[in-house]
Amino acid sequence: MKEYLLLFRNVSGNNDYITTAQDMTEDMPAWQVWIGNIAKQGKLIATQPIAYNGTIVSNEGISNGPDKGGNNILVTGYLLCKAESDEEVQAWSKNCPMLKYPYGTVEIRSLIPFPTN
Repeated sequence: MKEYLLLFRNVSGNNDYITTAQDMTEDMPAWQVWIGNIAKQGKLIATQPIAYNGTIVSNEGISNGPDKGGNNILVTGYLLCKAESDEEVQAWSKNCPMLKYPYGTVEIRSLIPFPTN
């Protein structure tokens, strides 16, 4: 079984996420069901939302974040899981509550294990 990192992205507002507290409250049951289905299969490793503010360290120094990538889209959370195939993770992602938002996306990245010897 391979491990995967799912990055949840959405457009940001002025110094905050574009989603409102009401949106987040209304979305929570959908997230609980979606994540719960992965957990029931024993394939959830970890998941968390990510705080809006951050620090960016580069060769040019340290600045306040987040990094919006020039298009006002930023990472809002992540999920670490394990799955039998890329297609399995893609199927889960098609039902992710993040996709209700016009700019919401799920980026799927497989993890590469470090050599053990």
